[in-house]
Amino acid sequence: MLQLRPNCECCDTDLPPQAEARICSFECTFCPACASQLNSICPNCAGELVKRPVRPAAKLAANPASGKRTHRASPCFSNSGA
Repeated sequence: MLQLRPNCECCDTDLPPQAEARICSFECTFCPACASQLNSICPNCAGELVKRPVRPAAKLAANPASGKRTHRASPCFSNSGA
């Protein structure tokens, strides 16, 4: 089952299950602003970042989003941008 991570790995912005987010095939998760700066390429695996699907609210009770926050140790961007 897809893990709905609660935050952006770059800027640590909260991303509740219903929020728009981008993910790669390894489920690395980014907010739309950071994904845009990354040109929709995951800085961890170089995979494509695509829109994360929304889990219907009725299904969240039995299949909750992850509570484990992930934040990159190194910056996602250089000082001059992506």
